[in-house]
Amino acid sequence: MISSPRDLVGYGSEPPHPQWPNRARLALNVVVNYEEGAEYTLLNGDDRPETILSEVGSGAPAMGTRDLAMESMYDYGGRAGVWRLLRALTDRGIVPTCYAIGLAFEQNPRVAEAFAKAGCDFVGHGWRWIDYARVSIDEERDHIGRCLETIERLTGERPAGWYTGRMSLDTRRLAVEHGILYDSDAYCDDLPFWTPVGRTSHLVVPHAFDTNDSRMARNQDLAAGSDFFDYLRDSFDVLYAEGLTAPKMMTVSLHCRLAGRPGRIAALTRFLEHVLAHDRVWICRRIEIARHWRATFPPPAETP
Repeated sequence: MISSPRDLVGYGSEPPHPQWPNRARLALNVVVNYEEGAEYTLLNGDDRPETILSEVGSGAPAMGTRDLAMESMYDYGGRAGVWRLLRALTDRGIVPTCYAIGLAFEQNPRVAEAFAKAGCDFVGHGWRWIDYARVSIDEERDHIGRCLETIERLTGERPAGWYTGRMSLDTRRLAVEHGILYDSDAYCDDLPFWTPVGRTSHLVVPHAFDTNDSRMARNQDLAAGSDFFDYLRDSFDVLYAEGLTAPKMMTVSLHCRLAGRPGRIAALTRFLEHVLAHDRVWICRRIEIARHWRATFPPPAETP
């Protein structure tokens, strides 16, 4: 067999039974990403504007100039979208996980306070919403520390999880250096898993790009809210059916400037009502999944 640093085998045909609380057939975690104000812009000292995850198609950046339209579309998330998203969730008794960018919280502490008041758990999402493969290891290390410290200062809770999204080859190791309990910078499974980092075993709670509202951004494949609803519903229904014998987890990932728009929030609320019509669904925060997995499937022994 060819040796590879990638694990292409995973759990195979017989994944472990996760033993979710109350015999749940599915663990559902809703993630709200808060990134607004921390994206690429000359105002943040960058040499380019942001080009992705907005209402306009991605393309090559206009180097050395501000993109006022792009900035304004990101601004929508902090001014309006985040509040609409939080209402849609909390009105239905759902407490999301917040993937928080440190600089974004720093620039809008009212949002940080609102997430904390709602009972959210926090996942460090970087000091900036940038590509960390483009920065030095020392800068990335510093940014992870600044992110964690800022979130703790503004919310009273130090994040136990980490998710960069645009990560580097060093991100996971640096997160472990900072005492992170788990990270979500992977998309390779429907269940958490342990992976080696140095001599220790580190927990990964996989994220998801398919059940993600980024697919509704311009030039993506789910153009309308109804498309997003159909995909979320079908994903939920398949996983719920599988959960009769082999329960899994499902992540729904949302962005304030995307799902927070009126034309998209309706799809989310229809999906939430669909979920709430089912029993044996554990709607939980991400930290609860990580703690449950650690308690139910302790980490393998350290390597010599």
